[in-house]
Amino acid sequence: MDNRKIQETVARVAGPAVEKRGFELVAVEYVKEGGSWYLRFYIDKEGGVDLDDCQTVSEELSELLDRMDPIPHSYFLEVSSPGVERILQTEKDFRRFMGRKVNVATFAPIEGKRKLQGKLGVVDGEGLQLFMDGGKELNIPLKSIAQVRLAWEEEGGKTKK
Repeated sequence: MDNRKIQETVARVAGPAVEKRGFELVAVEYVKEGGSWYLRFYIDKEGGVDLDDCQTVSEELSELLDRMDPIPHSYFLEVSSPGVERILQTEKDFRRFMGRKVNVATFAPIEGKRKLQGKLGVVDGEGLQLFMDGGKELNIPLKSIAQVRLAWEEEGGKTKK
């Protein structure tokens, strides 16, 4: 099973368990770093998550994954907050953060760039609308997008949430 299939399978099974505890499953990441495999769950809730929240969800997911056994080799399980520059993946994410500044990474250059920043507009089954500084509007096909993250913004010395 490839990495994306493992992520999708694990997310489908883990999502209800995370939601049952009162959290939102923001993203699942299964990656190899420095010779070791990592299965990362990013969770959130109104007001944010703390270390105790991550520990509670980690224990729940550890038991679930032991029973499910979706990965044929050893890996490290991590549960954390998505952070200020969280990845946007779901339709719900895109609706929730419409109008916010985002960083978009593309597989191939668009107008000479693979990294773009602008305000998030409408996202539909075809593409993403991005409003660049200076008023320029880009429509980026979904198949061209590698990743979309919230951009860190500062207002009056404080991080905008």
